[in-house]
Amino acid sequence: MEERQALGAFAALSQETRLQIVRLLVVAGPDGMPSGQIGEKLDVSPSNVSFHLKELERAGLVSTERASRSIIYRADYDALGGLVRFLMEDCCAGHPEICAPVGASNVCCSPALKEKMQ
Repeated sequence: MEERQALGAFAALSQETRLQIVRLLVVAGPDGMPSGQIGEKLDVSPSNVSFHLKELERAGLVSTERASRSIIYRADYDALGGLVRFLMEDCCAGHPEICAPVGASNVCCSPALKEKMQ
């Protein structure tokens, strides 16, 4: 990921509702979620959710697919992984043992996180 892309992604994620949306979609997994359900879970109006989803899509952090009359939103795991790799690219000035706990963590599979987001 280039710096310009990372800046756009961080700008999109720096807003509370958008960060919550991305975290919700990460938990939803590859099935994704329609915008109405996202709005309900986060208690955000449909127009507000639509605005935030458009910003996240523009930043390349979510993808969309039309399913009948709904649009399904999914976290773009490649883009999110690229963002993490961008942050960790020059990890620990040549001392990878310092960064090992980050790489070995099971945060992404944490049952507590799934429960919190549901």
